[in-house]
Amino acid sequence: MNKPLVGAFLAALLLGAGVAPAVAAGPAGSTSEVSAEAAPQTKYTAPDTVPAAKAVTFAGTVALSNCSGSVVRSPDAAPTDPALVLSNGHCMESGFPGPGEVVVDQPSSRTFTLLNASGSGVGTLKASKIAYGTMTDTDLSLYELTSTYQQIEDSYGIQALELETAHPTAGTAITIASGYWKRTYSCDIDGFVHQLKEGRWTWKDSVRYTPECQTIGGTSGSPVIDDATGKVVAVNNTGNESGQECTDNNPCEVDENGEVTVREGINYAQQTYNMVPCIGAGSKIDLTREGCALPKP
Repeated sequence: MNKPLVGAFLAALLLGAGVAPAVAAGPAGSTSEVSAEAAPQTKYTAPDTVPAAKAVTFAGTVALSNCSGSVVRSPDAAPTDPALVLSNGHCMESGFPGPGEVVVDQPSSRTFTLLNASGSGVGTLKASKIAYGTMTDTDLSLYELTSTYQQIEDSYGIQALELETAHPTAGTAITIASGYWKRTYSCDIDGFVHQLKEGRWTWKDSVRYTPECQTIGGTSGSPVIDDATGKVVAVNNTGNESGQECTDNNPCEVDENGEVTVREGINYAQQTYNMVPCIGAGSKIDLTREGCALPKP
């Protein structure tokens, strides 16, 4: 996993206090902050023409005490619904949930620093509960806030990021916006991993980035945003740091035939389109809704 605090502090120590982590040179059209990953399992051919990308900012992202996150909404969310914050399951204050463990409606008073477009903190949001959290099949947490979407917009002029409802495609230009570091990474979706194994955990249909996105500790939970639509398609969660096979901080890819591939330096995310069917009226998590395939307790 992109370690919540340790990796972030080490990066800061290596570069000097108050200095952002080093970045790799990115491809033409990437943002000023990018990172590096390794060769993909299946490559795509870039199109001759690329639609103009929307400018991705920090508006709607949040900084946690140890991770990144974002205020998100389903397409059907009402302004009066309690707002939701998306992050990783491994970023929950209750600790890493074990394999098969699913957290639902757990009280929480966690706070989040809301960022504006330029990355400045404009206010503090507070959770009422962890609405959902797991590291089984995926790595995500959804916090329900004490504020509604309308209250956040009225107070700070910031709208929630919308969740995409469809499976993303390889070759999509994306931006990973880290509220913790107040920096972005730009690259493309390189492909998808049948199973991604890291230590005790297994994630399914994970997003693999192209080599430019070298996310680090503290970027865990960052929204992965489709540059063309501005919608959230995944949540950043891990990367292979030292080339080890299937160990903590060194996930490995397992294909449909059980063949294992290790890609040192490659980073990954978990898709979020599959969350949308589980969000019901009032932006409440309802695991019994039709089409909801998230792991259940």
